[in-house]
Amino acid sequence: MRTLARRLLIPGLTALALTATGCGSTSHTGAAEPAAPAAVTPSSDGTSQQLDVAAAPQGTSTPAAVARADGKGRTEKSALKVASYDQATGRAVIAKGAQTPGRSPAPGTSSGTGKSPETGKSPETGKSPEADKPVAVGDVIASAPAPGAPAGLLAKVTEVVGKTDQGTEVKTAATTLAAVLGDDKADGKVPVDPAAVTVVPLTKGVTFSWAKGPGLTFGPEGAKLPLGNLRLDVNAAVDTAPDAPASAGASVSGFVQLAPQVEFAYDGSAGGAPGPRGAFLGMSGDWSSQWKLQGRAAASTGAPKRIPFAKLHSSPVIQVGPVPVVVNLDLTCYIQVEADGRVTVEVQQDVKGDFKVGGSYASGKGWTPVSASNVKSTPVKASVTAAGKVKGAIGAEASVGLYGAVGVTADFAPYVRGEGDIKAAASSDGKTSLEGAWALYGGFDLSGNLQLQLSLFGTPLFERKIPLGTLNREWALSTGHIKR
Repeated sequence: MRTLARRLLIPGLTALALTATGCGSTSHTGAAEPAAPAAVTPSSDGTSQQLDVAAAPQGTSTPAAVARADGKGRTEKSALKVASYDQATGRAVIAKGAQTPGRSPAPGTSSGTGKSPETGKSPETGKSPEADKPVAVGDVIASAPAPGAPAGLLAKVTEVVGKTDQGTEVKTAATTLAAVLGDDKADGKVPVDPAAVTVVPLTKGVTFSWAKGPGLTFGPEGAKLPLGNLRLDVNAAVDTAPDAPASAGASVSGFVQLAPQVEFAYDGSAGGAPGPRGAFLGMSGDWSSQWKLQGRAAASTGAPKRIPFAKLHSSPVIQVGPVPVVVNLDLTCYIQVEADGRVTVEVQQDVKGDFKVGGSYASGKGWTPVSASNVKSTPVKASVTAAGKVKGAIGAEASVGLYGAVGVTADFAPYVRGEGDIKAAASSDGKTSLEGAWALYGGFDLSGNLQLQLSLFGTPLFERKIPLGTLNREWALSTGHIKR
Protein backbone atom coordinates (compact mmCIF):
# COMPACT_ATOMS: atom_id res chain seq x y z
CA MET A 1 0.00 0.00 0.00
CA ARG A 2 1.20 3.40 -0.81
CA THR A 3 0.34 6.30 1.45
CA LEU A 4 -0.18 9.54 -0.38
CA ALA A 5 0.58 13.03 0.77
CA ARG A 6 -1.32 14.31 3.76
CA ARG A 7 -3.79 16.07 1.50
CA LEU A 8 -5.91 13.59 -0.45
CA LEU A 9 -7.94 14.01 -3.59
CA ILE A 10 -10.05 10.88 -3.80
CA PRO A 11 -13.19 12.13 -5.51
CA GLY A 12 -11.91 10.82 -8.80
CA LEU A 13 -11.72 7.19 -7.82
CA THR A 14 -14.73 7.05 -5.56
CA ALA A 15 -16.62 8.79 -8.27
CA LEU A 16 -15.46 6.15 -10.65
CA ALA A 17 -16.26 3.27 -8.36
CA LEU A 18 -19.58 4.55 -7.14
CA THR A 19 -20.70 6.72 -9.96
CA ALA A 20 -20.40 3.87 -12.36
CA THR A 21 -23.43 2.11 -11.00
CA GLY A 22 -24.45 0.75 -14.28
CA CYS A 23 -23.90 -2.84 -13.56
CA GLY A 24 -22.95 -5.49 -15.94
CA SER A 25 -22.25 -8.96 -14.67
CA THR A 26 -18.65 -8.68 -15.76
CA SER A 27 -15.80 -8.93 -13.32
CA HIS A 28 -12.08 -8.48 -13.55
CA THR A 29 -9.38 -9.51 -11.16
CA GLY A 30 -6.26 -9.06 -13.27
CA ALA A 31 -4.40 -5.91 -14.29
CA ALA A 32 -3.99 -4.87 -17.90
CA GLU A 33 -1.07 -6.62 -19.57
CA PRO A 34 0.77 -5.52 -22.71
CA ALA A 35 -1.17 -6.80 -25.68
CA ALA A 36 0.03 -8.16 -28.97
CA PRO A 37 -0.51 -5.87 -31.97
CA ALA A 38 -4.26 -5.63 -32.55
CA ALA A 39 -5.50 -7.79 -35.39
CA VAL A 40 -8.24 -7.35 -37.93
CA THR A 41 -10.40 -10.17 -39.21
CA PRO A 42 -12.95 -10.10 -42.01
CA SER A 43 -16.58 -9.97 -40.87
CA SER A 44 -19.30 -12.24 -42.14
CA ASP A 45 -20.75 -9.63 -44.50
CA GLY A 46 -17.50 -9.53 -46.49
CA THR A 47 -17.29 -5.73 -46.52
CA SER A 48 -16.49 -4.52 -43.01
CA GLN A 49 -13.96 -6.15 -40.73
CA GLN A 50 -14.02 -7.05 -37.05
CA LEU A 51 -11.27 -5.18 -35.19
CA ASP A 52 -9.69 -6.45 -32.00
CA VAL A 53 -10.00 -4.22 -28.93
CA ALA A 54 -7.11 -4.49 -26.45
CA ALA A 55 -4.91 -2.43 -24.17
CA ALA A 56 -2.14 -0.67 -26.09
CA PRO A 57 1.29 -2.20 -25.38
CA GLN A 58 3.01 -0.49 -22.47
CA GLY A 59 6.60 0.60 -22.28
CA THR A 60 6.75 1.48 -25.97
CA SER A 61 5.57 4.38 -28.08
CA THR A 62 2.13 3.61 -29.47
CA PRO A 63 2.24 4.14 -33.26
CA ALA A 64 -0.16 6.55 -34.87
CA ALA A 65 -2.82 5.42 -37.30
CA VAL A 66 -3.34 7.22 -40.61
CA ALA A 67 -6.37 7.14 -42.91
CA ARG A 68 -5.31 8.32 -46.37
CA ALA A 69 -7.44 10.81 -48.27
CA ASP A 70 -6.95 8.91 -51.53
CA GLY A 71 -9.04 6.09 -50.11
CA LYS A 72 -6.57 3.36 -51.09
CA GLY A 73 -6.56 0.62 -48.48
CA ARG A 74 -7.78 0.86 -44.92
CA THR A 75 -6.57 2.88 -41.97
CA GLU A 76 -3.14 1.55 -41.02
CA LYS A 77 -0.52 1.77 -38.31
CA SER A 78 2.28 4.07 -39.29
CA ALA A 79 5.75 5.02 -38.14
CA LEU A 80 4.57 8.63 -38.27
CA LYS A 81 4.16 10.37 -34.92
CA VAL A 82 2.90 13.70 -33.62
CA ALA A 83 6.08 15.56 -32.62
CA SER A 84 4.16 18.59 -31.33
CA TYR A 85 0.67 20.08 -31.34
CA ASP A 86 -0.71 23.55 -30.59
CA GLN A 87 -4.29 23.37 -29.31
CA ALA A 88 -4.88 27.09 -29.88
CA THR A 89 -4.07 27.04 -33.62
CA GLY A 90 -4.59 23.39 -34.47
CA ARG A 91 -1.09 23.21 -35.96
CA ALA A 92 0.85 19.99 -35.62
CA VAL A 93 4.27 18.74 -36.61
CA ILE A 94 4.27 15.20 -37.97
CA ALA A 95 7.55 13.33 -37.86
CA LYS A 96 8.69 9.89 -38.86
CA GLY A 97 9.51 7.79 -35.83
CA ALA A 98 11.24 4.46 -35.45
CA GLN A 99 9.82 1.63 -37.51
CA THR A 100 7.44 -0.50 -35.51
CA PRO A 101 7.95 -4.25 -35.87
CA GLY A 102 5.11 -6.11 -37.53
CA ARG A 103 4.13 -9.74 -37.71
CA SER A 104 4.68 -11.69 -40.89
CA PRO A 105 1.33 -13.11 -41.92
CA ALA A 106 1.12 -16.75 -42.84
CA PRO A 107 0.45 -17.47 -46.51
CA GLY A 108 -3.19 -16.95 -47.37
CA THR A 109 -4.10 -15.40 -44.00
CA SER A 110 -5.01 -11.87 -43.06
CA SER A 111 -2.22 -9.53 -41.95
CA GLY A 112 -2.15 -7.27 -38.91
CA THR A 113 -4.32 -4.78 -40.80
CA GLY A 114 -6.82 -7.23 -42.26
CA LYS A 115 -5.24 -7.39 -45.73
CA SER A 116 -3.87 -10.52 -47.32
CA PRO A 117 -0.20 -10.66 -48.34
CA GLU A 118 -1.29 -10.35 -51.95
CA THR A 119 -2.39 -6.73 -51.39
CA GLY A 120 1.18 -5.50 -51.67
CA LYS A 121 2.06 -5.08 -48.01
CA SER A 122 5.55 -5.78 -46.83
CA PRO A 123 5.75 -9.17 -45.08
CA GLU A 124 8.29 -7.62 -42.71
CA THR A 125 6.01 -4.89 -41.41
CA GLY A 126 2.48 -5.96 -42.36
CA LYS A 127 1.92 -2.46 -43.82
CA SER A 128 1.35 -1.18 -47.33
CA PRO A 129 3.98 1.08 -48.95
CA GLU A 130 1.68 4.08 -48.38
CA ALA A 131 1.56 3.58 -44.59
CA ASP A 132 4.58 5.75 -43.81
CA LYS A 133 4.54 8.25 -46.65
CA PRO A 134 4.28 11.96 -45.66
CA VAL A 135 0.83 13.19 -44.74
CA ALA A 136 -1.31 15.05 -47.27
CA VAL A 137 -4.41 17.24 -47.17
CA GLY A 138 -7.41 15.14 -46.22
CA ASP A 139 -5.46 12.50 -44.29
CA VAL A 140 -6.76 11.69 -40.81
CA ILE A 141 -4.35 11.05 -37.93
CA ALA A 142 -5.19 9.20 -34.70
CA SER A 143 -2.45 9.45 -32.09
CA ALA A 144 -1.83 8.45 -28.49
CA PRO A 145 -0.85 11.26 -26.07
CA ALA A 146 1.87 13.44 -27.59
CA PRO A 147 3.64 16.76 -26.81
CA GLY A 148 0.91 19.40 -26.69
CA ALA A 149 -1.82 16.75 -26.91
CA PRO A 150 -1.90 15.02 -23.49
CA ALA A 151 -5.29 13.48 -24.29
CA GLY A 152 -4.17 12.21 -27.69
CA LEU A 153 -5.08 13.62 -31.08
CA LEU A 154 -7.78 12.77 -33.61
CA ALA A 155 -7.58 15.31 -36.45
CA LYS A 156 -7.83 15.81 -40.20
CA VAL A 157 -5.07 17.53 -42.15
CA THR A 158 -6.41 20.69 -43.83
CA GLU A 159 -3.14 22.20 -45.06
CA VAL A 160 0.49 21.14 -45.38
CA VAL A 161 2.48 24.20 -44.27
CA GLY A 162 5.99 22.91 -44.95
CA LYS A 163 9.06 21.21 -43.57
CA THR A 164 10.64 22.03 -40.21
CA ASP A 165 13.58 20.63 -38.28
CA GLN A 166 11.17 18.31 -36.45
CA GLY A 167 9.15 17.14 -39.43
CA THR A 168 6.21 18.30 -41.55
CA GLU A 169 4.09 21.12 -40.15
CA VAL A 170 0.38 20.87 -40.94
CA LYS A 171 -2.86 22.59 -40.05
CA THR A 172 -5.59 20.34 -38.68
CA ALA A 173 -9.29 20.36 -37.90
CA ALA A 174 -11.42 18.21 -35.63
CA THR A 175 -12.83 15.00 -37.04
CA THR A 176 -14.54 11.81 -35.81
CA LEU A 177 -13.75 8.17 -35.19
CA ALA A 178 -15.85 7.28 -38.23
CA ALA A 179 -13.09 8.84 -40.35
CA VAL A 180 -10.57 6.23 -39.19
CA LEU A 181 -12.79 3.24 -38.32
CA GLY A 182 -14.94 3.55 -41.44
CA ASP A 183 -17.31 0.63 -41.94
CA ASP A 184 -15.44 -1.73 -39.64
CA LYS A 185 -16.70 -3.14 -36.35
CA ALA A 186 -15.21 -3.40 -32.87
CA ASP A 187 -16.44 -4.54 -29.48
CA GLY A 188 -14.40 -5.19 -26.36
CA LYS A 189 -13.56 -4.50 -22.71
CA VAL A 190 -10.15 -3.31 -21.52
CA PRO A 191 -9.13 -3.32 -17.83
CA VAL A 192 -7.70 -0.06 -16.49
CA ASP A 193 -4.14 -0.51 -15.26
CA PRO A 194 -4.16 0.72 -11.64
CA ALA A 195 -0.51 1.71 -11.94
CA ALA A 196 -1.51 4.35 -14.51
CA VAL A 197 -4.03 6.08 -12.20
CA THR A 198 -2.90 9.34 -10.61
CA VAL A 199 -4.43 10.35 -7.27
CA VAL A 200 -4.53 13.83 -5.76
CA PRO A 201 -5.37 13.82 -2.03
CA LEU A 202 -7.79 16.53 -0.91
CA THR A 203 -7.90 15.90 2.80
CA LYS A 204 -6.01 14.19 5.57
CA GLY A 205 -6.54 10.56 6.38
CA VAL A 206 -6.63 9.09 2.86
CA THR A 207 -4.39 6.41 1.41
CA PHE A 208 -4.31 4.83 -2.03
CA SER A 209 -3.31 1.25 -2.81
CA TRP A 210 -3.18 -0.75 -6.01
CA ALA A 211 -2.15 -4.26 -6.96
CA LYS A 212 -0.42 -5.46 -10.12
CA GLY A 213 1.62 -8.62 -10.19
CA PRO A 214 1.72 -10.72 -7.01
CA GLY A 215 -0.73 -8.43 -5.20
CA LEU A 216 -0.38 -5.82 -2.48
CA THR A 217 -0.96 -6.21 1.24
CA PHE A 218 -2.79 -3.66 3.30
CA GLY A 219 -4.13 -3.25 6.81
CA PRO A 220 -2.84 -4.60 10.14
CA GLU A 221 -3.70 -8.20 9.21
CA GLY A 222 -1.79 -8.10 5.91
CA ALA A 223 -4.81 -8.81 3.72
CA LYS A 224 -4.19 -9.24 0.00
CA LEU A 225 -5.54 -6.76 -2.51
CA PRO A 226 -6.81 -8.61 -5.61
CA LEU A 227 -4.91 -8.08 -8.85
CA GLY A 228 -6.01 -5.11 -10.91
CA ASN A 229 -7.81 -3.45 -8.00
CA LEU A 230 -7.64 0.11 -6.76
CA ARG A 231 -8.34 0.81 -3.11
CA LEU A 232 -8.96 4.12 -1.36
CA ASP A 233 -9.04 4.27 2.44
CA VAL A 234 -10.40 7.32 4.25
CA ASN A 235 -10.61 8.31 7.90
CA ALA A 236 -11.94 11.86 8.18
CA ALA A 237 -13.77 13.96 10.73
CA VAL A 238 -16.99 15.74 9.77
CA ASP A 239 -18.60 18.74 11.42
CA THR A 240 -20.06 17.81 14.81
CA ALA A 241 -23.20 19.37 16.31
CA PRO A 242 -22.16 22.33 18.57
CA ASP A 243 -24.01 20.97 21.62
CA ALA A 244 -22.70 17.41 21.25
CA PRO A 245 -20.47 15.99 23.99
CA ALA A 246 -16.85 15.22 23.16
CA SER A 247 -17.71 11.54 23.02
CA ALA A 248 -20.13 12.20 20.11
CA GLY A 249 -17.57 13.63 17.66
CA ALA A 250 -18.70 12.84 14.12
CA SER A 251 -16.48 11.00 11.63
CA VAL A 252 -16.53 8.78 8.55
CA SER A 253 -14.06 5.98 7.91
CA GLY A 254 -13.78 3.10 5.49
CA PHE A 255 -12.64 2.15 2.02
CA VAL A 256 -13.72 1.81 -1.60
CA GLN A 257 -12.21 -0.92 -3.77
CA LEU A 258 -12.63 -1.05 -7.54
CA ALA A 259 -11.46 -2.96 -10.62
CA PRO A 260 -12.66 -0.74 -13.48
CA GLN A 261 -12.68 -1.55 -17.18
CA VAL A 262 -13.49 0.48 -20.28
CA GLU A 263 -16.16 -0.84 -22.65
CA PHE A 264 -15.95 0.26 -26.29
CA ALA A 265 -18.04 -0.75 -29.29
CA TYR A 266 -18.39 0.57 -32.83
CA ASP A 267 -20.40 -0.71 -35.80
CA GLY A 268 -19.67 1.20 -38.98
CA SER A 269 -21.67 -1.02 -41.31
CA ALA A 270 -24.42 1.52 -41.95
CA GLY A 271 -25.27 0.31 -45.45
CA GLY A 272 -24.29 3.55 -47.16
CA ALA A 273 -26.01 5.80 -44.63
CA PRO A 274 -23.90 8.56 -43.03
CA GLY A 275 -22.36 7.71 -39.67
CA PRO A 276 -22.09 4.36 -37.89
CA ARG A 277 -24.91 1.93 -37.26
CA GLY A 278 -24.10 1.61 -33.56
CA ALA A 279 -21.65 2.61 -30.84
CA PHE A 280 -21.09 2.29 -27.10
CA LEU A 281 -18.80 3.94 -24.57
CA GLY A 282 -18.87 3.15 -20.90
CA MET A 283 -17.24 1.74 -17.83
CA SER A 284 -17.97 -1.36 -15.81
CA GLY A 285 -16.40 -3.60 -13.21
CA ASP A 286 -16.57 -5.02 -9.70
CA TRP A 287 -16.44 -2.87 -6.59
CA SER A 288 -16.82 -3.14 -2.87
CA SER A 289 -16.79 -0.74 0.05
CA GLN A 290 -16.96 -0.80 3.79
CA TRP A 291 -17.54 2.35 5.78
CA LYS A 292 -18.61 3.63 9.14
CA LEU A 293 -20.48 6.78 10.16
CA GLN A 294 -20.56 7.66 13.83
CA GLY A 295 -21.20 10.55 16.18
CA ARG A 296 -23.61 13.48 16.10
CA ALA A 297 -23.20 15.32 12.82
CA ALA A 298 -23.89 19.04 12.69
CA ALA A 299 -27.17 20.17 11.20
CA SER A 300 -27.07 20.77 7.43
CA THR A 301 -29.10 23.55 5.88
CA GLY A 302 -30.18 23.54 2.26
CA ALA A 303 -28.22 21.02 0.20
CA PRO A 304 -26.36 18.20 1.98
CA LYS A 305 -22.78 19.01 2.88
CA ARG A 306 -20.37 17.38 0.40
CA ILE A 307 -16.69 17.00 1.28
CA PRO A 308 -14.43 15.84 -1.61
CA PHE A 309 -11.49 13.82 -0.35
CA ALA A 310 -9.65 12.64 -3.50
CA LYS A 311 -9.46 13.00 -7.28
CA LEU A 312 -8.33 10.29 -9.66
CA HIS A 313 -7.39 10.48 -13.31
CA SER A 314 -6.32 8.00 -15.96
CA SER A 315 -5.93 8.17 -19.74
CA PRO A 316 -5.71 4.54 -20.88
CA VAL A 317 -4.98 3.96 -24.57
CA ILE A 318 -6.97 1.14 -26.11
CA GLN A 319 -5.94 -0.30 -29.45
CA VAL A 320 -8.92 -0.68 -31.79
CA GLY A 321 -7.40 -2.54 -34.72
CA PRO A 322 -4.69 -0.15 -35.94
CA VAL A 323 -6.24 2.88 -34.23
CA PRO A 324 -5.06 4.10 -30.80
CA VAL A 325 -8.14 5.41 -28.97
CA VAL A 326 -7.43 7.53 -25.88
CA VAL A 327 -10.02 7.19 -23.10
CA ASN A 328 -10.10 9.79 -20.32
CA LEU A 329 -11.40 8.80 -16.89
CA ASP A 330 -11.84 11.33 -14.10
CA LEU A 331 -13.19 10.52 -10.66
CA THR A 332 -13.90 12.56 -7.57
CA CYS A 333 -14.66 10.78 -4.33
CA TYR A 334 -16.57 12.52 -1.59
CA ILE A 335 -18.23 12.23 1.80
CA GLN A 336 -21.74 13.64 2.10
CA VAL A 337 -23.65 14.22 5.34
CA GLU A 338 -27.22 15.44 5.84
CA ALA A 339 -28.43 15.76 9.44
CA ASP A 340 -30.64 17.75 11.80
CA GLY A 341 -28.01 17.89 14.55
CA ARG A 342 -30.00 15.85 17.09
CA VAL A 343 -29.19 12.21 16.32
CA THR A 344 -26.14 10.30 17.48
CA VAL A 345 -25.58 7.39 15.14
CA GLU A 346 -23.14 4.50 14.83
CA VAL A 347 -23.45 2.35 11.74
CA GLN A 348 -21.04 0.19 9.78
CA GLN A 349 -21.96 -1.20 6.39
CA ASP A 350 -20.42 -3.58 3.82
CA VAL A 351 -21.46 -2.99 0.21
CA LYS A 352 -20.54 -5.23 -2.72
CA GLY A 353 -21.68 -5.33 -6.31
CA ASP A 354 -20.90 -4.69 -9.94
CA PHE A 355 -21.74 -1.78 -12.19
CA LYS A 356 -22.09 -0.55 -15.75
CA VAL A 357 -22.64 3.00 -16.92
CA GLY A 358 -22.40 4.50 -20.39
CA GLY A 359 -24.10 5.59 -23.57
CA SER A 360 -25.39 3.39 -26.38
CA TYR A 361 -26.11 4.55 -29.95
CA ALA A 362 -28.30 2.93 -32.59
CA SER A 363 -28.95 4.41 -36.02
CA GLY A 364 -32.49 5.74 -36.20
CA LYS A 365 -32.86 5.76 -32.40
CA GLY A 366 -30.00 8.01 -31.32
CA TRP A 367 -28.17 7.88 -28.00
CA THR A 368 -29.68 6.23 -24.94
CA PRO A 369 -28.23 6.00 -21.41
CA VAL A 370 -27.12 2.70 -19.90
CA SER A 371 -26.88 2.40 -16.13
CA ALA A 372 -27.38 -0.58 -13.85
CA SER A 373 -26.00 -1.96 -10.63
CA ASN A 374 -26.34 -5.13 -8.60
CA VAL A 375 -25.71 -4.08 -5.00
CA LYS A 376 -25.76 -6.09 -1.80
CA SER A 377 -25.41 -4.49 1.62
CA THR A 378 -24.74 -6.03 5.02
CA PRO A 379 -24.93 -4.06 8.29
CA VAL A 380 -22.19 -4.92 10.75
CA LYS A 381 -23.31 -2.63 13.53
CA ALA A 382 -26.12 -0.12 13.79
CA SER A 383 -27.69 2.03 16.50
CA VAL A 384 -29.43 5.39 16.86
CA THR A 385 -30.04 7.41 20.02
CA ALA A 386 -32.38 10.37 20.56
CA ALA A 387 -34.87 11.76 18.07
CA GLY A 388 -34.02 13.12 14.65
CA LYS A 389 -32.65 12.18 11.24
CA VAL A 390 -29.24 11.66 9.65
CA LYS A 391 -28.00 10.48 6.24
CA GLY A 392 -24.38 9.79 5.35
CA ALA A 393 -22.80 8.67 2.07
CA ILE A 394 -19.45 7.92 0.50
CA GLY A 395 -19.97 8.72 -3.15
CA ALA A 396 -18.20 9.40 -6.40
CA GLU A 397 -18.54 11.64 -9.40
CA ALA A 398 -17.14 10.14 -12.61
CA SER A 399 -16.67 11.11 -16.22
CA VAL A 400 -15.70 8.96 -19.20
CA GLY A 401 -14.75 10.37 -22.59
CA LEU A 402 -12.50 10.14 -25.64
CA TYR A 403 -9.48 12.26 -26.60
CA GLY A 404 -10.10 14.67 -23.71
CA ALA A 405 -13.81 15.25 -24.46
CA VAL A 406 -16.33 14.21 -21.77
CA GLY A 407 -18.89 11.71 -23.01
CA VAL A 408 -20.63 10.32 -19.91
CA THR A 409 -20.95 11.75 -16.40
CA ALA A 410 -22.39 9.95 -13.41
CA ASP A 411 -22.80 10.43 -9.68
CA PHE A 412 -23.26 7.38 -7.48
CA ALA A 413 -23.63 7.55 -3.72
CA PRO A 414 -24.26 4.49 -1.52
CA TYR A 415 -25.66 5.77 1.78
CA VAL A 416 -26.97 4.95 5.22
CA ARG A 417 -30.03 6.80 6.54
CA GLY A 418 -31.12 6.74 10.17
CA GLU A 419 -34.08 8.20 12.03
CA GLY A 420 -35.33 8.05 15.58
CA ASP A 421 -38.53 9.10 17.34
CA ILE A 422 -38.03 8.93 21.09
CA LYS A 423 -40.30 10.52 23.71
CA ALA A 424 -39.69 11.10 27.40
CA ALA A 425 -42.48 11.46 30.01
CA ALA A 426 -42.71 12.15 33.76
CA SER A 427 -45.63 11.47 36.14
CA SER A 428 -46.72 13.27 39.32
CA ASP A 429 -45.36 10.46 41.47
CA GLY A 430 -41.86 11.22 40.18
CA LYS A 431 -41.55 8.28 37.81
CA THR A 432 -40.04 8.86 34.36
CA SER A 433 -40.28 6.83 31.18
CA LEU A 434 -38.54 6.76 27.82
CA GLU A 435 -40.21 5.21 24.80
CA GLY A 436 -39.62 5.27 21.08
CA ALA A 437 -38.31 3.54 17.97
CA TRP A 438 -35.45 3.94 15.53
CA ALA A 439 -34.62 2.55 12.10
CA LEU A 440 -31.66 2.42 9.74
CA TYR A 441 -31.76 2.06 5.95
CA GLY A 442 -29.16 1.45 3.26
CA GLY A 443 -29.46 2.57 -0.33
CA PHE A 444 -27.88 4.39 -3.24
CA ASP A 445 -28.62 7.36 -5.46
CA LEU A 446 -27.52 7.43 -9.11
CA SER A 447 -27.76 10.27 -11.61
CA GLY A 448 -25.81 11.62 -14.56
CA ASN A 449 -25.86 12.70 -18.20
CA LEU A 450 -24.75 11.77 -21.69
CA GLN A 451 -22.73 14.67 -23.12
CA LEU A 452 -22.77 16.24 -26.58
CA GLN A 453 -19.18 15.09 -27.20
CA LEU A 454 -20.37 11.52 -27.78
CA SER A 455 -20.88 12.72 -31.37
CA LEU A 456 -17.11 12.16 -31.65
CA PHE A 457 -18.06 8.67 -32.85
CA GLY A 458 -19.43 10.28 -36.02
CA THR A 459 -23.05 10.14 -34.89
CA PRO A 460 -25.46 13.10 -35.23
CA LEU A 461 -25.03 15.82 -32.61
CA PHE A 462 -27.88 15.83 -30.09
CA GLU A 463 -29.18 19.21 -28.99
CA ARG A 464 -28.80 18.89 -25.23
CA LYS A 465 -27.52 16.60 -22.53
CA ILE A 466 -29.43 13.36 -22.14
CA PRO A 467 -30.04 12.54 -18.45
CA LEU A 468 -29.39 9.06 -17.15
CA GLY A 469 -32.43 9.55 -14.98
CA THR A 470 -32.44 9.57 -11.20
CA LEU A 471 -32.32 6.10 -9.72
CA ASN A 472 -32.82 5.44 -6.01
CA ARG A 473 -32.96 2.10 -4.23
CA GLU A 474 -33.30 1.61 -0.49
CA TRP A 475 -33.50 -1.35 1.87
CA ALA A 476 -33.94 -1.79 5.62
CA LEU A 477 -30.78 -2.46 7.63
CA SER A 478 -31.95 -2.54 11.24
CA THR A 479 -34.73 -1.40 13.55
CA GLY A 480 -35.07 -1.07 17.31
CA HIS A 481 -37.36 -0.02 20.15
CA ILE A 482 -36.67 1.68 23.44
CA LYS A 483 -38.97 1.41 26.47
CA ARG A 484 -37.92 2.07 30.04
